[in-house]
Amino acid sequence: MHVENFGDVLPRNKSDNDRVEMIKKMDRDKILPLLPNLLEWIQDMNWPVAPSVLELLLTFPEEIVPHVQDVLSSDDENWKWFILNFLVIELPVESRAQFRGYLTRVAETPTHNELAEELDEVAKEILETI
Repeated sequence: MHVENFGDVLPRNKSDNDRVEMIKKMDRDKILPLLPNLLEWIQDMNWPVAPSVLELLLTFPEEIVPHVQDVLSSDDENWKWFILNFLVIELPVESRAQFRGYLTRVAETPTHNELAEELDEVAKEILETI
């Protein structure tokens, strides 16, 4: 399958699990460019599509790191909470370790917004595993 337009492949709504299943059947090299867009589907793990997207993302533990770092450098604390609690904590230790700097900063000197979302607690929990 040749992907000309990501919109032809990516989920269309929060319940579009059929598209996620279709993506899971694609070659890994065809999925790689979709990773940043797929991350957007785990902005809220209550969305029906989120668990299957998460499952797919976890099959790219090294490739996902730079895209997760982009999210962690954003100011969407709620999204970061979902990313840390559901994705980063499930990654292999080698991948988790790449977030050590961010996690240490949040654990030791969280911003007001990070405290409000309890990111410092999640960061401490993940730091204990690396």
